[in-house]
Amino acid sequence: MSLCPSPTPREFRDDVVRVARDREAGVTVEQVAKDFGVHPMTLFKWLRQSDVDAGTRSGTASSESAELREARKRIRLLEQENEVLRRATTYLSQANLPKRLYPLVSELAADGIPVAVTCRVLNIALQPYYRWLARPVTSADLVAAYRANALFDAHRDDPEFGYRFLVDEARDAGQPMADRTAWRICSGNGWWSALGKRKRRGKGGKVGPPVHDDLVQRDFTADGPNRLWLADITEHHTGEGKLYLCAIKDIWSHRIVGYSIDSRMKSRLAVTALDNAAARRGDLAGCVLHTDRGSQFRSRKMRRALDRHRMVGSMGRVGAAGDNAAMESFFALLQNNVLNRRTWATRQQLRIAIVTWIERTYHRRRRQRSLSRLTPVEFETIMHPPASQAA
Repeated sequence: MSLCPSPTPREFRDDVVRVARDREAGVTVEQVAKDFGVHPMTLFKWLRQSDVDAGTRSGTASSESAELREARKRIRLLEQENEVLRRATTYLSQANLPKRLYPLVSELAADGIPVAVTCRVLNIALQPYYRWLARPVTSADLVAAYRANALFDAHRDDPEFGYRFLVDEARDAGQPMADRTAWRICSGNGWWSALGKRKRRGKGGKVGPPVHDDLVQRDFTADGPNRLWLADITEHHTGEGKLYLCAIKDIWSHRIVGYSIDSRMKSRLAVTALDNAAARRGDLAGCVLHTDRGSQFRSRKMRRALDRHRMVGSMGRVGAAGDNAAMESFFALLQNNVLNRRTWATRQQLRIAIVTWIERTYHRRRRQRSLSRLTPVEFETIMHPPASQAA
């Protein structure tokens, strides 16, 4: 399997820039670049771009490309609106009744112009149009169905969330509603927080079913890169609240091939870590990702990410720490060397400390007996030379 270099994940670039900005006196940018395995000129380029984005240096900001995409989107929308008005001329000359315009809405939808755009230009309400299409539901029922779908999707992705968190996710998905409305829908459908249900059931509570078989069976060995990966999530307190780390480890070289750090432990945390790992490692077809049964790893988003990268999922048993012992050992090192060494006032401080320890110490300075007293980076360089090109 390939270890060819790929575009550097944005999260990794931002972390390296943070470390370079906050480096101690006497530490050069070149040393930071070496610690993180990037070329010094690359790091200087990232620092310059960061200054441009912050407005302290002249140049083209990264956001301008996003603004260009948004401008193109607006132009396309204007083109669609002009087409609606052009095609509506004959209909408007025949009658003023909205129902006489409904066939035009369907015709334009068949030509690729969204119904919402047509209805907005012609000042037609969406719900009566859908009723005209012989959908036997009232507008109130349709709104309730959309809200229930948004809440159900959020609950399926993160079963630990209570209705207050679910309503935030539904609002982000375009379905705003009052907290009381969300509670009524969740209560009626039995969509309770998995944590809350476990407390009511006591010690006999069950964890959600696995979505993958256990393909590892505690055999933490691999004969090459990108054959077997392990993933897990840990958390630690700061003065600003908890910080969560999802890390992915290649069992062949013990290298942390991808990670993501966030203030919330949602399914997005695990998906981002996997995407970051995939961006740095290349072809992952057939690679096994072994995890515990946490909801983040059982989520629909995570399963889609595995399919997107052509990977195979694997899950251990409930309450069996040995089923993911190789990953637990890494977190134990992180706990002793970083997390418990001091009190962390801010999430930013802890984040910088974590990524610095992983990239500088664990990857490039800490020798491991199981790797013939080589570091993970040295092992990959010797055993698979193209890995030396990887970020």
